[in-house]
Amino acid sequence: MEMSDTSRAIAAAISIAASLGLPADDAIVLHNSNKLALRLTPSDVLARVAPVGQEVAHFEVELAQRLAEFGSPVGLLEPRVDPRVYTRDGFAVTLWTYYEPVTPHVSPADYAEALERLHAGMRKVDVPSPSFMERITEAQEVVASLDLSPGLADADRVLLSGRLGSLRRAIEGRGAVEQLLHGEPHPGNVLSTKKGPLFIDLETCCRGPVEFDLAHAPEEVCKHYPNVDQGLLDDCRQLVLAMLAAWRWELGDQFPNGKRFGEEFLRLLREGPPWPTFDAVTRRLGSGQ
Repeated sequence: MEMSDTSRAIAAAISIAASLGLPADDAIVLHNSNKLALRLTPSDVLARVAPVGQEVAHFEVELAQRLAEFGSPVGLLEPRVDPRVYTRDGFAVTLWTYYEPVTPHVSPADYAEALERLHAGMRKVDVPSPSFMERITEAQEVVASLDLSPGLADADRVLLSGRLGSLRRAIEGRGAVEQLLHGEPHPGNVLSTKKGPLFIDLETCCRGPVEFDLAHAPEEVCKHYPNVDQGLLDDCRQLVLAMLAAWRWELGDQFPNGKRFGEEFLRLLREGPPWPTFDAVTRRLGSGQ
């Protein structure tokens, strides 16, 4: 979220929380990308804030409630207020339980077991959801348009266009079983809590093979997940790199250090397999290597 909007978004979240009887004297920014995640104190509420029309908060709230009913490992909505989307000053705000982080962090085995349980719960939930193929289409549209990605070099545009198209055909050709997925279960969307690993940020949910979700998870986690199609997982890992590369070059992208990541994703695609996971790239670039 642009800095010019951040103060207004924080004010909207504080105002809504206070109007619901939740003391909110201060807000700590936990994460800022296309939406804002805030810890409101002293009530200890997690507020997620996005501009109205740029979120799928209603879907996320409904899905979180349904998954919680099945005991799925997901972050819960704030129990002291009605579970719905609140709007103020052009922002959509949802209120969630804040979980104090615990250490050590989630082990690969626990991460995999929690993801398997999440997938099992999602198979029981019948909600309209987009196909993961729609994400490929969105990435292809960004790459195809000079207006949407003016900074992308011609050679890189050709590379991404060809890779996205060929991977789409390859994955479709495998005919894998599809189900409801988290969409982006990378470590940034997994909380280490006293209740064990909990998944958050459900607005990315889509339908696809479980290998698409696993492509966002660390390598060690995938080793503990049962019955993985390694060939499909490799295709999905490469696909995730290609889609992330496209979105980092999209005009108006707000991902921190987006261009640096975009250049790295392109380099990895040119270099070829083995395909690294997103978290591996994030750790390496974050350490300055």
